Amino acid sequence: MLALLGFLMVAVFMYLIMSRRLSALVALIVVPVVFALISGFGTEIGDMMLAGIKKIAPTGIMLLFAILYFGVMMDAGLFDPLIKKIVKMVKGDPLKVIVGTAILATLVALDGDGTTTYMITVTAMLPLYRKLGIRPMILAVMPMLALGVMNMTPWGGPTARVMSVLHMDVSEIFVPVIPVMIGGIAWVMIVACILGKQERKRLGIMEIPDEDLQSLAGQEEVAATDETAALKRPRLIWFNLLLTAALMVGLITSFLPLPTMFMLAFAIALFVNYPKMQDQKERIAAHAANALATVSMVFAAGIFTGILTETKMIDAMASTLVSWIPDSLGSHMPLLVALTSMPFTYFMSNDAYYFGIVPILANAAAAYGIDPAEIGRASILGQPLHVLSPLFAAQYLLIGMVGVDYAETQKFVLKWAFGTSMVMIVLALLTGVISF
Repeated sequence: MLALLGFLMVAVFMYLIMSRRLSALVALIVVPVVFALISGFGTEIGDMMLAGIKKIAPTGIMLLFAILYFGVMMDAGLFDPLIKKIVKMVKGDPLKVIVGTAILATLVALDGDGTTTYMITVTAMLPLYRKLGIRPMILAVMPMLALGVMNMTPWGGPTARVMSVLHMDVSEIFVPVIPVMIGGIAWVMIVACILGKQERKRLGIMEIPDEDLQSLAGQEEVAATDETAALKRPRLIWFNLLLTAALMVGLITSFLPLPTMFMLAFAIALFVNYPKMQDQKERIAAHAANALATVSMVFAAGIFTGILTETKMIDAMASTLVSWIPDSLGSHMPLLVALTSMPFTYFMSNDAYYFGIVPILANAAAAYGIDPAEIGRASILGQPLHVLSPLFAAQYLLIGMVGVDYAETQKFVLKWAFGTSMVMIVLALLTGVISF
């Protein structure tokens, strides 16, 4: 019964947001509460909601200060040189702009952090998209697809979880998957070309003077305003670059908890770039709306996951799904795990899937003589779908920055993300990363 209610809850949630009956924020709060009441957990709902909020609080804090930090960096002009170079290369060709977006997102996503990837990519490319009239939805698609592949790096999270739960090292899990990831990135570039050709056919190629190209970098409009120019800190660009580089190293090495790193980096950046109290207040206020919209969604998602976890619905759903695998398909477990990793990682958090389900799948596969490493490698091939999950907090930041609708984004991106996973699964089979 709990498994049935869990699946029904997810289905109702997806229907309500896809059909635009409810906003994602409202649905994330209301739907799980209703199903908890139906399940007979009325007196425990408050504790369940609070448990979910507490668990996701570090993520919410990290996103809050990440938005503020990168907002200050944008205001100060840290990314202007990089943006100007990219903008100059792609000029007014929608195809080059979209391919450039995919390349930039892939490079930034090397750190495995969705927040960083989305903020830098959107900041760099949004003014050019607006100038050329390219659909903003495409600016949401390309970073998502790139991150879906690059999130498979050991420091991205999923691979580290697999290695820890199966007690294996990088050479067993990650290294064999590198050619598959390269194929996944190639697919992302193909998608960029497909969408780029569509936009080029629709819009044509616009001739943009070099001076306008330069002014596009980091600006909301073509011409830079006096107010925007006053915010720039060209003399501090090397300090800001070193501070950001140190932050990226910290993200990879995790020598401090992520929320505290972003809080510390933001405080330093704000004080050094804008030492006057009034300027500091104005910079915080300028990015407050974006921060509030993102963090509110994150805490709402905490309620959703809290009820799903504390009611044990997630455990029942996992057991049910595993029990559906017939014994006759046991020898094909790696392929089955790869295919099921897409819905599993979409509907569940990475912690729930990799710590709760993957060990069960690995033990089941061992009974058929299958190396647990294959199961581990197969389990990360669904990550392109995970970055679309309502439980993946960074996507709310991306959607808010680009200014697109959550439900429409899901509809548009889903088929391309599914294609990314399928391409990697096929390549994994052909290269022997997983067996059939």
